Amino acid sequence: MLLADGASLRLRPLTRKDGARWRQLRLMNQEHLLPVEPTVDSTWEAAHTVASWRTMMHYLKNSAANGDIVPFAIELDRQFVGQLTLGNIVHGVQKDCWIGYWVDHAITGRGIAKAAVALGVDHAFGRVGLHRVTATYLPANPASGAVLAANGFTQEGVLRRNLHINGAWQDHLFMALVIDDFTTTAVERMRTAGVIRT
Repeated sequence: MLLADGASLRLRPLTRKDGARWRQLRLMNQEHLLPVEPTVDSTWEAAHTVASWRTMMHYLKNSAANGDIVPFAIELDRQFVGQLTLGNIVHGVQKDCWIGYWVDHAITGRGIAKAAVALGVDHAFGRVGLHRVTATYLPANPASGAVLAANGFTQEGVLRRNLHINGAWQDHLFMALVIDDFTTTAVERMRTAGVIRT
């Protein structure tokens, strides 16, 4: 798809080859990611070594093979710029998952996260066949809430002391989107809103 500024954006499967760029961006974005992501066991640097990347990829590969997770790389003009994940995928009578994402802070403000989430939502509803997608964000991170709201997510409540973030248990706002909330795809809604061209 093309963003409003003409840049090309796509989601593709996250692979082992993304390791060096993933580690580079995560280390460069520590100031922006550390306050909003789950607490790491040791240091940020130790959580982003080659060994930690391999451990994470092993987990993602096994979970993906079991149908529990779908990990994507976010690419802008064929360059890795972030990650989007559909996780805790449940079929049967529930048919839902959560969506999580991060984008290189140096290129935020261009609609990249909004467009990536739209692609992820449409993948969850279309390819995976789910009925509901959920997400959480910290009250202190309204930009993430704006990304979700732009994609049609609505707030359903507050999860008290939900996750251990940056050294403390943190409340999260809980958002959800159901497939029949809209008659159009999330990508089509982004096009109508002017976030993307095609």
